[in-house]
Amino acid sequence: MSDSQLRILTLPGWNGSGPEHWQSRWEQQHGFQRVEQHDWQQPLRGDWMIQMEEAVLSSETPVVLVAHSLGCHLVAAWAAHSRQAHKVQAALLVAPADLDISLLQSLHSWHNMVLQPLPFASTVLASSDDVWCSLERAAWLASAWGSTLVDIGPCGHINSESGLGDWPQGLQQLQDLIARSTPVA
Repeated sequence: MSDSQLRILTLPGWNGSGPEHWQSRWEQQHGFQRVEQHDWQQPLRGDWMIQMEEAVLSSETPVVLVAHSLGCHLVAAWAAHSRQAHKVQAALLVAPADLDISLLQSLHSWHNMVLQPLPFASTVLASSDDVWCSLERAAWLASAWGSTLVDIGPCGHINSESGLGDWPQGLQQLQDLIARSTPVA
């Protein structure tokens, strides 16, 4: 998948995405660009938002976001505060984490989830057996963000442990989202 008219940015979640993660594979195979963070283990929302802002600002073409887990919340927080959200054409939000789960309470700067509609087209892909977010909570997040929800069945947290490999079904969801989203003027 290559579209020289778009810049596709990947936004991994907490602890980043390792080499077997579908995000890493898509970066290698399709030239998508990762938004690197200063600290993947101790994520600070403000710091992550600055890194994302710089990545979007540096783009001369419209941007499509591909987020996983905590990266989905990064998209929501960034979009609520940035004056650059108009540069984003669409966002694929995969396996958003439920930040109210007790284990995730250590992510102090992320406690107040941003729950307002995104100003661009978005799709949430959720698994029916994700230990980090029930399908019901994923539906709630999708509704709050104004996103289309797609239940992809039992795929765990939709990460490298899910054994998805290159994950062509996810790539098709991304292509479908881009095709139905309105190009940025």
